Amino acid sequence: MTLETKADASGRASGVLYRSRPEPTGLPDAEYEAFKKKFFEAIWRDLDPLEQEIEDNEHVPHEIVDPLLRDMGAFGLMIPRRFGGIGLSTTQYMPILAELSKIQGGIRVLVHVHNSVSHGLLEIASEAQLQALMPDVAQGYKSVAFGLTEPDHGSGMDIGTHAVRDGDDYVINGRKWLITNSDIATHFMIIAKTDPSAGAAGISSILVPRETPGMTITPLPETMGCKGGEHGQIDLVDVRVPVSNIIGHEGEGLTQMEEVLEISRVFIAATSLGTAERALELSLAFAKQRKTFGKPLASRQAIQRYLAEMGTDIYALRGMIADATAKWDQGRRIPAEASMCKLFGLEAVGRVTDRALLTHGGIGYTRKYPIERLYRDARLNWLEEGPPTIQMAVAAQTFLNGYRWDA
Repeated sequence: MTLETKADASGRASGVLYRSRPEPTGLPDAEYEAFKKKFFEAIWRDLDPLEQEIEDNEHVPHEIVDPLLRDMGAFGLMIPRRFGGIGLSTTQYMPILAELSKIQGGIRVLVHVHNSVSHGLLEIASEAQLQALMPDVAQGYKSVAFGLTEPDHGSGMDIGTHAVRDGDDYVINGRKWLITNSDIATHFMIIAKTDPSAGAAGISSILVPRETPGMTITPLPETMGCKGGEHGQIDLVDVRVPVSNIIGHEGEGLTQMEEVLEISRVFIAATSLGTAERALELSLAFAKQRKTFGKPLASRQAIQRYLAEMGTDIYALRGMIADATAKWDQGRRIPAEASMCKLFGLEAVGRVTDRALLTHGGIGYTRKYPIERLYRDARLNWLEEGPPTIQMAVAAQTFLNGYRWDA
């Protein structure tokens, strides 16, 4: 993958980065609005009533949920129509993901990761790989999970998984964990060292089918929130796959990872937005109906301040996401914007859910209202695609390298 910078009129590099292979997507306005309306109706009619069952059992009933998502078109939201997808732009996808983030978190995790990885593959996989995968991915019959994080190493140059060339095959050994959608994935995008002596240029991405001998998938313990979203461990022992399963070329794994994670960080910001919007909606309703000392909470200045602060965070986050996705849909890279969206999003939804809990008082700490679940679900946003310290480092280093986010 090659990053290009556009020169300004004087011939100087402007510091704007462009994506390797953007594929135009997006529905006409009227068609999009009709699709969104139908999709939102299905969220609240079909998916939201499953919350209690999933929270109680800590399991997403795929035999019920998957057909519903398939009928909604949820598995192929940003996949182009030539592969049987809906063909949304990222700008059009954001409100869909935000609305999903208002209901049970395990469903959001399932849809988000499936669409995020498939969108990433459109940027980096070969046409032959896309033709083999995307039609079934768009319908939810196949799903690709991202295999990066390891229990004994970091998520960059020090990964411990190795892929050694042996004739026309790679032989892979290593261990990955916290692999989201590990229970349903048919393929895994495994990040491995193919040339340990080459440093960052020696890391590659390789597609590994689920049933490949030598790969074992083990569920990890249940999570604090987003119940039912599966995060498993993968052990790879002499796993043999054809060389043709490499994504792109050898040595492109880290740059591919950066591009795939970039827009995914904005997607996570959209989940923060949806959760925050729902928390504010519930808080407004509760403040109007709950009375203390003969007056509704909404009449009290302290509660009004909470509500105003919640709205301010939501408004700011919504604007940041709109700017980042507009640039992405123009074919640009957004390394700083993505990290800033993710960072501000997790901080904003943290503040909003804090204030929502304070607005509801003690009853909000029980399961009587969805605030308790939203509070827990939001905390996953701290960790997905890198914690706050990573986002700060990426944004700062990007600016120091001359990137122009305001161009």
